[in-house]
Amino acid sequence: MKRKIFKIIIAVAICLLVGALSSIATQSSVNDWYLTLNKPSFNPPNWIFAPVWTILYVMMGVAAGIVWGKGFHHIWVKTGLYHFGFQLLLNAMWSLVFFGLKEPFYALLIIIALAILIVLTIKWFNVVSKKAAWLLVPYLLWVIFATALNFKIWELN
Repeated sequence: MKRKIFKIIIAVAICLLVGALSSIATQSSVNDWYLTLNKPSFNPPNWIFAPVWTILYVMMGVAAGIVWGKGFHHIWVKTGLYHFGFQLLLNAMWSLVFFGLKEPFYALLIIIALAILIVLTIKWFNVVSKKAAWLLVPYLLWVIFATALNFKIWELN
């Protein structure tokens, strides 16, 4: 049990670290370039993003830790965690491209790929742990919303 909790803590820490690194790119332009963009009516206030992402990164880490805790020697665990790692990489890339490079169109392509990878990750996590799979559903829903937001920002600008 201690090993499983340790793996969950490590996975949460990794997700939060990715989130913190992504926020560096975000902060570089959220208070200047992003303010100048035309945004759709459903754009949430800026203060909502940090707490939502923090909660989502914790849930993602718990999900990955639960799967990892089942034993990395299982093919389904490896497959699920590989998908998880790739989607986490795309998650970080989106922030770098959208905010760092200020390229909403290329960020849109990345976030579409991210949503697909999250669906695949949920599929593989479900084989290992239904609880882990369900923990990723709010993340998927948020990314779908963010995809629509990204699309509208690109379209309006």
